[in-house]
This record gives sequence, C-alpha cells and structure tokens, in this order.
Amino acid sequence: MNNAPVGAPTSPSSSSPIATDERAVKRQQLINDAVIRLAGNSQDGIQAIGGFLARLAGRSAQEVMTYMTIPSTISGGPSIFQVRIGSGEVLSAGDEADFLVAFYQHSYKDHINFLKKGGILLYDSDHVQPDLNDKNYIYVGVPMTGLTVEALGGTAKDKGKNIFVLGLLAKIFDLDVAKLEKLMAERFGRKDPSVVNNSLMAFHAGYAYPVGNIIDLYKFESAESKPGSRPQVTMDGNQAIAYGLIAGGVRYGAAYPITPWTTIMETLRSELPKYGGLFVQCEDELASVSMALGFAFAGHTAITGSSGPGISLKTEAIGWASMAEMPLIVVNIQRGGPSTGLPTNVEQSDLNQAIFGGHGDSPRVVLAPQSVEDCFYIAIEAARIARKYSTPVFILSDASLATRIEAFEEPNLKELMINPQLDLSPREPNFKPYPLEKITQHAPPGSKIPEGQYPLITGLEHDELGHPTGSPKLHLAMTAKRRNKLRVLAEEIPVPEVYGPSEGNILLVGWGSTYGPIREAVDKSRAAGDSVSSIHLRHIHPLPNGLEKIFEGFNHVLVVEMNDEGVYGYGQLASILRARYCNPKIQSVTKTDGLNYKVREILDRTKASLETALIKR
Repeated sequence: MNNAPVGAPTSPSSSSPIATDERAVKRQQLINDAVIRLAGNSQDGIQAIGGFLARLAGRSAQEVMTYMTIPSTISGGPSIFQVRIGSGEVLSAGDEADFLVAFYQHSYKDHINFLKKGGILLYDSDHVQPDLNDKNYIYVGVPMTGLTVEALGGTAKDKGKNIFVLGLLAKIFDLDVAKLEKLMAERFGRKDPSVVNNSLMAFHAGYAYPVGNIIDLYKFESAESKPGSRPQVTMDGNQAIAYGLIAGGVRYGAAYPITPWTTIMETLRSELPKYGGLFVQCEDELASVSMALGFAFAGHTAITGSSGPGISLKTEAIGWASMAEMPLIVVNIQRGGPSTGLPTNVEQSDLNQAIFGGHGDSPRVVLAPQSVEDCFYIAIEAARIARKYSTPVFILSDASLATRIEAFEEPNLKELMINPQLDLSPREPNFKPYPLEKITQHAPPGSKIPEGQYPLITGLEHDELGHPTGSPKLHLAMTAKRRNKLRVLAEEIPVPEVYGPSEGNILLVGWGSTYGPIREAVDKSRAAGDSVSSIHLRHIHPLPNGLEKIFEGFNHVLVVEMNDEGVYGYGQLASILRARYCNPKIQSVTKTDGLNYKVREILDRTKASLETALIKR
C-alpha cells in the first residue's frame, strides 16, 4: 500500500474474540493504492468478493484492476482473486500483495510468499495455522467460518463466508457500505429474498468484527475526476468485447461454448435480440462458423468466436470467408495450448494461428486489445474493418483480459453507436461483386440487379461476377486483390506512440494484455536511470507502416510476449517483426507458465536478454 507505513508484526489470538475497547482502536491512514489477494477454493465465492470490490471502486471514480485464477476441473479446487484499487492510474494487478486473505491452510502455504514484507495476513483461524515465528508479516486471525455460521444460523454452514470477509475488508478500508449493500441487492436481487437478507447479515457481521483493535484502518484518498470526464463503468474484457460489437453495428452471430470465450456468447445471446438481432448457440464449431457465414452472406457483419481449439475447427470455413470476401469477425480468447492445454490460464500462443491458420493464401486482419477498455473499442474497429474491406477480422484477446475487471470512462454511445441498415438498393449497371480495381462490396440476396446477371458466391476461385474459373491469370489477379486490400488498410493504421523518449537504449514491444506491466516496467527502469521506452501494437496484421523508423532510434528492441521462443529462439510476434524488417536488433522476451507477466519479471528477463546478446557478440 502506497503512503501507508505498516506497524510491527503482531500475533493476536487466532480464535478468541477481541475486546471492543474504543480506546484500543488504531488510527486510520490515508492510502492511494492497495493490492488485496483472496485465496481459497472456487466454491467459496472468492470471485464474488473481488467483483464487489472492483465494482465499488469503479462507482467511486477509482482505478481498479483484477486478476484471477480458477481450476480447470469441474469439481473445482484452489482459486484466487486479486484486486488492486488505486486513486491514481492502475496499470497492472500488482507484483505483490499488501493484504492476503487465506481461507485454508493450502491457501496460506501457496500464497504467503506473494505477500510483501510487513504485509497483513488475514486468515480464517478455523482452518489456518500460520507460522507466527515468521516476523515478516502481520497476522490477523479471525474465525470466519464460525462467525458466519453464528450470524446466519447453523443450517447455513459456512455459506456466506465470502460476504463476511467482504464486511471485514469494508471495515479495514472504510469502504462505502451503502454502495456495497446496493451492489449486493443488484447481484442477488433476482433470487429468493432470503439470499439478500442472509448476505446483508453476513456482511454486517464481518463489518462489526473489531479488527480495528489489532491493525491500523485505512481509507483510500479521493480520486480526482478530470474536468469534463464521464462517469466510470466497470466490466471485464469479455463483456467489453460483447458491448463493443453491439456498438459497432454487429447484430448476428453464432458460436459454441468453450472456456474462456463463453461469456461473450452468453452476453450476445441475451443482448442482441434487444437490438433486433440474433445469436445462435450451435451444436458444434463447424455449424457455428457456417451459420455466421450465412449471416454474412445475407448482408450482415457477423460474429463467431472460440478459443484456440475451437478456432482450429473453424479454419476451413474461415478460408472460405477469405475466398468469398465475407465481413466476418472471429474472436479468439486465447488460453494455454496446444490441444486442450491450460483451459483457465493465459497465453498468447495463437498469433500464428490467427495470421497463417488456413490453407492457401487466405489473408485476414488481426487485432489485439491492450486493456479491458480497449476490448470495447477494438471490437468497434473490427466491425468497421470487416465491413469496409469485406474480410475476416480476428480479435485476439486472452484469458487475462477476459476475466479481468477494470473501471474506465463511460463511452459516448451517442457518437459511437452504429445502427446497421441492410442495403437492398438497386445496384449500378454492370455490377460486379469482385471487381479487380475496387474493394469487394457484396449485394445481399434480394438486391435488385438491373441486368439480371446475379452474382455467385462460392469457395472456388472466381471471376469478377463470382463464376468459378481455373484461369491462371485470374487466380493471380484475385490473389493479389485479396492481399492488396490489407496493404491499403496498413496505410490508414496509425503508428503507435512511443511511451518515453523516441530514442534510447531499449525499446520494449508488446501486444495484448502485457500492456500494463510493460508500462510499469518502463516507469521503474527510467526511475532507476535506465534508458527504456515502449510501444504497444493493437494492429498485428497488417502492421502499421513506419515501425522501422521507431526501431532505428534504439540499440535493442525486445518483444515481450507470452508464448514459446520456438526452435530458433524468437516468440511469435518477434518472428514476424524480424521477417518483416530483417533487423537483428529485434530479440525476444518470452514465457509460457500460464501466468501474467509481473513487472519485476519483465525487468529481470530484459536484463538477462541483454546479457545474452552481449555474450553472443
């Protein structure tokens, strides 16, 4: 916690109640940043606690970022939810925790090393016995399970323990009780009224526990709103993509469920009918991409999505979309691979699949959001490009962005919202769906064609009217046509801004969810006197023109990504950049442990990469 000196470690009794002597209550300290890690089992509702804290921060105009892990087994297992709340800019979920809440002994053992020295371990003394001889931490034992049962009655068992802990944290950080009560009413309001009542009882039981007799209490500094800023919204990356697609004018789609894509599908299934649209859950991946292509054939910008294994199954049909030049958006929420791999862990190993995953030359656009807020805007961008260029567009998000909760300024929907209209107007004389000199714009079925020469759309190579052809000359020309529109797109893509000076020793290059940790790494490096800057790529294929000029200003260009270094020692984006620019300064910083980058990891791996480069010289 910034601006919050911690006291000497204490060892309060882990089971006996603490006397509520007002004179013993510690003083309250103002802080501007705190990292809270909740560790237990997936059945404990840990994600609910973190979600409440994150959404409260969003409604209080504070910055917030979360991080979570969940087991990939149906039976559940160990799980964490980490939330970082700050009055200033929050770029990452934090390298270490100020507070660790441990529900079980394994939670304590597995995560105590993540707690910073002098940090506070808040543990369930009914299940946890910490090593009190370790004086690195402050220990606060609370019989969470027993007190929850006492508050709710014996029949409740320990259900509601998570809300009891939420009450404890609300007391420790002087959180807005009224807003939390409202959030609980919103969350549980559709259930039986007893659920809301029990939640409130558990919450107030936790809030009333005299934890302030043991440790200092804290209060977040008031966040300063920028003049003219809009209210904040709080959501995760998958929700942001779904609502961005709606704002971008997408009304039709189809998919099949898979972790961690499924929540986008669920949101679109419930929301699209409100806008006159439709989203279909199909029986498998082949049917879903084919149905989405049917929507695109009918004149709509369509959406399908999955994770890596499902995208593999969609590959042949996506090739058809490239040949037929269909406005199709394909969302890939990346997870660890190959095969079923790490279903609930993060990785950025599907970049090659997105760019090259098809037979023949089947060009497609690839975009990658850098934050939860950017998930919303990248979806709008994907819809715009798919319509304008009649091409498949991939959105490469990942498991980290999918489940991460952030608060950001509410988008101006009056300016952004697109209400699509099906264009069935008569086409001009000699209308051709595949003109060699123009970008394809299809006539939906039902459009009037004055000459009566209705176009064909197939997966075969075709002439300008869509008629199948085996002409070598036409195949050469059509292949160039499909490729060149991506070159035209590259000309309109803005060059990414350099974070830091435009010249120096090291340039860190990132894409996707590495955005925040890379920026913090730059800040720490520069504070230590090192010459480090960064850029972040949102448009991966085609790349924006002008990157080579940025690279010229640095001695080392290190690409930070979450995939393997490969046979030749370079990650997937690094390999593409080296192939594109033939620049030996481009090197890799990679990892595949299924976890987000920590800031110190980037710093350490950057140092190691430079040392390796010097040895090679």
